Amino acid sequence: MIYALRFESRVLKDLDRIPEKELVRIDKAIQALALQPHPAGVKKLVGQENLYRVRQGDYRIIYTVDHKSRIVSILGVRNRRDAYR
Repeated sequence: MIYALRFESRVLKDLDRIPEKELVRIDKAIQALALQPHPAGVKKLVGQENLYRVRQGDYRIIYTVDHKSRIVSILGVRNRRDAYR
């Protein structure tokens, strides 16, 4: 079952700062979330009810999943040193 992907407005700013080489891998990881919102290696963020992160190299894709509406909302794509601030 396929989930719809929804991007917060700040994600576009995050993606503009990422080198092109990394963008290809990040895009593949995001598209894979539409097919499997909880892939191997996904971590639920502590202290947050419905917030997850998946690693892609030095970058973290932070997102939420609404199983009822079948929507994966991408909240941010940031370097690991900035991802949780």
